[in-house]
Amino acid sequence: MAEENKQEQSVVPSEYNLDAKWNACLDLGLRRFTYFSLIGGFAGLLLFRSPVTRWASTAFGAGAGLGSAYTECSQKFGGYPGKSTASISETPITKVCCCVIVVEPGLVP
Repeated sequence: MAEENKQEQSVVPSEYNLDAKWNACLDLGLRRFTYFSLIGGFAGLLLFRSPVTRWASTAFGAGAGLGSAYTECSQKFGGYPGKSTASISETPITKVCCCVIVVEPGLVP
């Protein structure tokens, strides 16, 4: 009976297993929040004297960690397009400017 349950669980592809995706995203978010907060706090200790700016550095690190985790998790769920699809042409855009200066004969020194 236990062998049948293991076989049934392995039949479901990982792309349809939302529970595994949520667990992976939660793990990624917690790890990046922690690591980036520690990096921001350490940078705050090295760079700033005021406790307020040290806390701001820690908060910035935490926000950067959560933002990077959000971006990666939204890519896993298919909601984030990744890089833009706009193509940049190799040929430079030339702008032609044609100026006509009219000088009256009496104004030239």
